[in-house]
Amino acid sequence: MPFEINKTELVWPGKYDADGNLVQPPRVSLPFQVIERVNETRATREAKKAEGLTLFDVWDGANEGATFEDGWRNKLIWGDNAVVMSSLTANFAGKIQLIYIDPPFDSGADFSATIDVGDESIKKEKSMLEEVAYRDTWGKLEYSYLSVMHPRLHQMRELLTDNGSLLLHCDYRASGALRLVLDEVFGSDKFRNELIWNKGFRGTEAKRIYQRSHDTIFWYSKSDTYIWNSPVQPYKDERAGRYNQVDETGQRFALIKRTRADGSSYYGKTYFKEEGKSANDVISHVPTMAATSGERVGYDTQKPLALIEFLIDALSAPGALVADFFVGSGTTAVAAEQLGRRWIGADLGRFSIHTTRKRLLEIEKCKPFEVLNLGSYERQFWSTANFGKDLDGDGQINLLEYIAFILKLYGAEPLTGSSHLHGRKGDAYIYVGTVSNPVTIAEIEQAVNECKAMKGSTVHVLGWEWEMGLHDPIVGEAKRLGVKLVLRQIPREVMEAEAVRKGQIKFFELAYLEVDIEQKPNGEVVCTLNDFSTPNTDFVPEEVREKIKKWSDYVDYWAVDWDFQNDTFNHGFVTYRTRQDRTLQLKSDPHKYNKAGTFKVMIKAIDIFGNDTSKLVEFKAK
Repeated sequence: MPFEINKTELVWPGKYDADGNLVQPPRVSLPFQVIERVNETRATREAKKAEGLTLFDVWDGANEGATFEDGWRNKLIWGDNAVVMSSLTANFAGKIQLIYIDPPFDSGADFSATIDVGDESIKKEKSMLEEVAYRDTWGKLEYSYLSVMHPRLHQMRELLTDNGSLLLHCDYRASGALRLVLDEVFGSDKFRNELIWNKGFRGTEAKRIYQRSHDTIFWYSKSDTYIWNSPVQPYKDERAGRYNQVDETGQRFALIKRTRADGSSYYGKTYFKEEGKSANDVISHVPTMAATSGERVGYDTQKPLALIEFLIDALSAPGALVADFFVGSGTTAVAAEQLGRRWIGADLGRFSIHTTRKRLLEIEKCKPFEVLNLGSYERQFWSTANFGKDLDGDGQINLLEYIAFILKLYGAEPLTGSSHLHGRKGDAYIYVGTVSNPVTIAEIEQAVNECKAMKGSTVHVLGWEWEMGLHDPIVGEAKRLGVKLVLRQIPREVMEAEAVRKGQIKFFELAYLEVDIEQKPNGEVVCTLNDFSTPNTDFVPEEVREKIKKWSDYVDYWAVDWDFQNDTFNHGFVTYRTRQDRTLQLKSDPHKYNKAGTFKVMIKAIDIFGNDTSKLVEFKAK
């Protein structure tokens, strides 16, 4: 049969494999780990104690209801959205009514978050640290961008309800190619609108081109039956003035000239609607945020809350599930929360998760939500894909390749002839923790002892996760043996190819918390944050470092779980800085235990880099 072209299709390198098959998104279902719960009631938590969960709860989607009364919690997920969406499919295929995404555009640039440092008011001259919030994971080449977006759009379509919609926010750099890809994934007959957000002009005036002052939002539905809540827009002042007639009931109207089918003209009544006029495809009533807007949270690409609320209100029902898989500054989650929708937000940036969590905590009567990740399961998936499969059946990937990769990123050389040490960087010996398990005290002891036997004086231990409570005893023991011990976190960014290519991997040294917990005569218990030691000041620009006056300037957020059950961190007390209020409470609000006994108290602090540090304290309540 002769080769026949029967459709228009955009093709790029990598869309098809060598055999001509369409490259599919990853089909992997990994368990989510619940690492934090916010605003959960004590009664709900008490009911879980008998389950005997350890370290992290594993999220059980099959037994979660679709309403808050039936146990639903909104979800903030840290991880690669391709793997996240694949892992959500089993429980959420056909269940999300609206997906809004504002993916990084095809620019090759990195997008930064600007973080205020210290106690200074937002109105004063402030010290700021600029960090990469997220990067273009595809680089500058358009086909790389399309290779990222195409499979993800297929995943999103699968997650939508039959009456669901997708909104994709983009600008001139990507709109042309994305329209063709969306037509292919959803079908050109499912295209509903090309919305123009006329955001107004702010910034430097353009030279020799028309001023760019709008973004594009493509709207596609999954089927011909979709949610449409008849949105309205406010009248422009000059338009509202046209409604200068009043009928016998007191309603305002305008006489508008109209044309009949035969070409003749007449004047008909058009009534003024107090709620506004029927919305058209140009959104002009929501301007972009001013640089001084109190709504801004430091993200370059943050969109106005009013814009996202306008879209969610139009295309979803109250109580329906809304998702954003490039959640960024968290505006979609905040808008959905305030409009009474359930929500899922996902992002691979730690700043995104931290910023979104703080914004949600600012909402009065915010519904319960949980912070999840794929933890060691995502790392195992990544390591298998990059360092080969378990060929000999011992449950391990090619360990040597993995260790060599981490050592190279750390700037170290491999070491041979050693039982427990893997590399060397200058005078320091290096130990690399496994992908699957937390680094234990026993592992570190072995590395320190071998360093001592080899006449070394410094050991750097690199790990993904750490045995609870290891910092104090192991650092002290190493010091007693005359070995300087440095514990550094392997960052999640090592799994991002573009971050590796750009040399943006930072191995942060573990910070250290000092706290004091005391019980007053009236039985109330108070936790005081006494010190936060961060060894990572080299990452802070000199001009910012000069303005940091005390240890607490490095702390952005801290919280207390008064009855930690060796599972998921539950907020009992939380305090954090905002852009409007830079102060940080260093004493917790009082807490009262219902009975005497020994309780595990977990304290979690998040620093200005977005790294979290925890300390576990056993406390005897009287």
